[in-house]
Amino acid sequence: MTVAIYYFRNDLRLEDNPAFILACKNADFLLPIYVHEQKLEEETRWGFSRVGQHRKAFLQDSLEDLRTQLRYLGSDLFELAGDFKEVFSALRTQLGINLIYCEQIVAPEELEQVRVLKTIGFEVISSWQSSMLDPHSLLFKLEDMPDVFTQFRQQVEKQKLRFANPVEAHASIPPLPAGSKALSQKTYVDMFSSKKSFLGGESKALLHIEQYFDRRLPDTYKQTRNQLIGLDYSSKFSPWLALGCCSARSIAKKLTEYELEYGANDGTYWLWFELLWRDYFRFLHFKYDNKLYRSTGLSTEPNNPFIEIIFKQWSSGSTGESLIDAGMRELQGTGYLSNRMRQIVASYWIYNMKGDWQAGAAWFESQLIDYDVYSNQGNWLYIAGKGTDPRGGRPMNLAKQTQDHDPDGIYRKIWLS
Repeated sequence: MTVAIYYFRNDLRLEDNPAFILACKNADFLLPIYVHEQKLEEETRWGFSRVGQHRKAFLQDSLEDLRTQLRYLGSDLFELAGDFKEVFSALRTQLGINLIYCEQIVAPEELEQVRVLKTIGFEVISSWQSSMLDPHSLLFKLEDMPDVFTQFRQQVEKQKLRFANPVEAHASIPPLPAGSKALSQKTYVDMFSSKKSFLGGESKALLHIEQYFDRRLPDTYKQTRNQLIGLDYSSKFSPWLALGCCSARSIAKKLTEYELEYGANDGTYWLWFELLWRDYFRFLHFKYDNKLYRSTGLSTEPNNPFIEIIFKQWSSGSTGESLIDAGMRELQGTGYLSNRMRQIVASYWIYNMKGDWQAGAAWFESQLIDYDVYSNQGNWLYIAGKGTDPRGGRPMNLAKQTQDHDPDGIYRKIWLS
């Protein structure tokens, strides 16, 4: 008799979740859990919350949606909280389980989690499942992948790779282990109020994806993706992708089906192109691992010092530069910011305010509902010139960005009035 834990991480879905499907096939009894880690409740070294209210709200929506699906299939989701090692040690003692299935995540903290689980006696079976492409389909090992995105993209396109096939959800879920109903749980419900721009969960993700393609919005993606206002200028897949409420493979498959029905165009290509950027930032972790998290990144240039008063001006939207202030107030007010504005405010923080890029990355981690460890780190390294980009940084001309993207001041008026 096999009794196992399924540890949900950034894969809060049942469709196209190979690790969960494997657990369902191999276990006689299965305990699905999510852990609210104690250290994520602590402040960063820069003096703000590691996880802000908008992220918590979106996460709780997603967990509630997952719980509903699991209960419909005769299972449940158990939310546990506390010190990571202590939570799992207690589970092992209480229920006598020593086998864990989970998603593979190759960022430093997540790798450390797996190491801790093994040291306290668990066998951990993890599956890589967050990218659009299957790493094994590439002609090169990820440790030897091209540093420059363009070269990476060209090799992928030369192989005519599009996406790895998603897999269907398992038809049934093993029953819960004896004693699981007695586990003490914690949620974020009613802990705060948050004006929600997005509702989390797999069911919301699938509905949004369906509506996005039904409305033929991929056709205009390239023309509109840099706009600052509205719901339709970009795909808005990122919040659900970040928590794994949907998979990149499923979106890419839907995109290919769309092209077969309506024809490929610049918009559909650029949508796939952006999903490929997401893969690129993921795969870089296999090559450079912890080096991506040094203050110097992959460069030898020292980081800017952290000055608290300057940071507070930037993070609160009180710099005196109207476009920057508008962007930072939107971020703090909604937990979301367009990709163009993310680049603009990051560039301003690093190059105009001479700010610590790691503090900026941590602020985005705290605020963004679509925070993704790979993409957040990759994009900040890219802007700061501390990653693999041969141009050595991406400073932006604020006057030009303002003229190009908010010439009539409408965006600024919305967030500064």
